Amino acid sequence: MAHASVDKITSDMIDLLRDLIAIPSFSREEHGTADRIQAYLAASGIPVHRKGNNVWTQNKFFTTGKKTLLLNSHHDTVKPNKGYTRDPHIPAVEDGRIYGLGSNDAGGPLVSLLGVFLYYYERSDLPFNMVYAATAEEEISGAGGVESLIPDIEPIDLAIVGEPTCMHMAVAERGLLVIDCTAQGVAGHAARQEGVNAIYKAMQDIDWFRSYRFEKVSPWLGEVTMNVTIINAGTAHNQVPAECTFTVDIRLNDFYTHAEVLEVIRQHVSCQVKERSTRIKPSFIPVEHPVLISAQTLGIPRYGSPTTSDMALMPWPSVKMGPGDSARSHSADEYIYIQEIEEGIHKYISLLDHYFSKA
Repeated sequence: MAHASVDKITSDMIDLLRDLIAIPSFSREEHGTADRIQAYLAASGIPVHRKGNNVWTQNKFFTTGKKTLLLNSHHDTVKPNKGYTRDPHIPAVEDGRIYGLGSNDAGGPLVSLLGVFLYYYERSDLPFNMVYAATAEEEISGAGGVESLIPDIEPIDLAIVGEPTCMHMAVAERGLLVIDCTAQGVAGHAARQEGVNAIYKAMQDIDWFRSYRFEKVSPWLGEVTMNVTIINAGTAHNQVPAECTFTVDIRLNDFYTHAEVLEVIRQHVSCQVKERSTRIKPSFIPVEHPVLISAQTLGIPRYGSPTTSDMALMPWPSVKMGPGDSARSHSADEYIYIQEIEEGIHKYISLLDHYFSKA
C-alpha cells in the first residue's frame, strides 16, 4: 500500500469502525468482524494471518533480530444491556459522536491502533518490528483470544493494549482471584440446639476476609482487596445447617502472586478453600521502562487500573492506553467521539516516535 497521510488514515478508520459496529461480535461469535478486518487488510495489500477469530499482521520490513512491538485490541463485545434506546448495531453519527455497541469498548482503540500500524507499515527505518493483532474473547477472558496467539507472535518486547483510557497510560492492572469456600458443621434440630452451625463457622472466616489487610501496598494499585460476594446455607428453618458455602472476589496488586495470596488465606481460615482460576494475573511495567519515560516526557498521565484486560494474559511488558472513556464501557447507547479517535491516533504516533527515537 502507498503511504497515506494521518488524516486519510483517520478517515478510513472511522469508516471501518462504523462497519464493525454494524456487525454483531459477541464473545465467541466474532467471526463477522474478524472477516471484515481481514478483508480490510487484504484489500490494502497487507499479508494477513488468522487463527480462530483472531487476525494479525506484521509491518512490511519485519526483520529477524529486531525488538518487536505489539499493537493489540479486541473486537468482541458484551451483549447490549436492557437500557438501550437505540439499535446497538446502527452506527449513527450525531453531534460528533459515533453511537453503537463496541464503539467505545474497544472499537475506537482497535481502529486507532490499526491506523497507527498503517502509518508505520512501509517504514523501512523503524528500530522495532511491529505486529498488529485484533483479537477475540477479551470480554470473557477466553482462551481463544490473545492467549492463543502467543506461540504465533512471540517474541514480543512491548505490547500496547488498546482500551478506552482517555489516552492515559495504565502501567499496572489488578489481577483477579475468585475462591469458593466451604465451612463444615453438623446438622441438628434447631429447637434442641443440636449440631454445629456451619453458618457461624463461616461467619468467623467471613469476618477475617472483611478485616484482614495484606502488608504490601502498591503505589499504583493500592491494597489487595477481598470481598465476599455470594453466600449459601441451609435447607429448612428448623434445621441447623451442616454446610455453608461462600464466594470471595479478590483483586491482587502487583506485589503478590495468586499462590502467595492463597497461602496467606489458608493460614488464617478454617474453611475449605478452592480457587476457580489463576489465569488473570496482576501486571505492571517497571517505572524505568523507556515507554514510561516517553509518556512522562510527553505529559501523558500514568496510573494503575482497577479493571482487567488482555494485559493479564500477556507474558511481556505491556501498557494499556486508548481513546474513549472506560465509564462508557458496557453502557446503554454506547458512543465515542470522533475527535477522540483523531486525537488518539496522533497521540499514539507522538508516543511511538519519541519511544523509537530513544531506542
